[in-house]
Amino acid sequence: DPEALRPVLMALHPDAIVNAAAYTAVDRAESEADAARAVNASAPKVMAEVAAALQVPLVHYGTDYVFDGSGDQPRDETAPTAPLNVYGATKLEGEEHVRASRCTHLILRTSWVYAARGGNFAKTMLRLAAEREQLRVVADQIGAPTGADLLADCTAQALPQLLRQAQLGGSYHLCAAGETHWADYARFVIDTARALGQTLRCNEVLGIASSDYPTPARRPLNSRLDCRRFQSTFGLTLPPWQQGVHRMLQEILTP
Repeated sequence: DPEALRPVLMALHPDAIVNAAAYTAVDRAESEADAARAVNASAPKVMAEVAAALQVPLVHYGTDYVFDGSGDQPRDETAPTAPLNVYGATKLEGEEHVRASRCTHLILRTSWVYAARGGNFAKTMLRLAAEREQLRVVADQIGAPTGADLLADCTAQALPQLLRQAQLGGSYHLCAAGETHWADYARFVIDTARALGQTLRCNEVLGIASSDYPTPARRPLNSRLDCRRFQSTFGLTLPPWQQGVHRMLQEILTP
């Protein structure tokens, strides 16, 4: 109920609004477009309008799925958008509403987000690796696994600067450094889990094409994001993706 946000936010009169909510069930969004649009587009529109009225900044998290995934080079913030699925299209609508409101904002586009809490790709791979000797995992989608804790830390560093200098507002790409594909990501997770003392049956991760694993929603093959603008603007250095995944695995596997 996006409109229900308006009186609540107006009454709170916050110093800043950080919108970490999104409808992220990519395949289900294909059949639940209205629900995805309510969360990903309509709600950010209301938040941005309130932020503009109260003259406070809004931080809104975007996605690599606003792009079509063509080519093999990292995309910067000026690259043309062309989402392949409902999730990406509704997330792009949300971005456009935020910009149209003219509120001071940070739109932080990220990729392949995970956290120790809740479900994630690594947990799924560990469960399957305990059950099976071989896993078949997509190997032609390239991106950077990015921890929710990294996004939170970067937001905590960038938002105070935005509060002091509104001209720093705009759209930025923000994800962990480096790149991988899902099959190598799975191999890293399994190897790290074994090093942390886990006993797993899996002895092979076989890389397959996206076409061999059809899903209701098309995924971009190239999810590389160029994050140099964020790093230079806010004086931060983004760590390699392996560092965050290792820390997450330590958290969920170490008693």
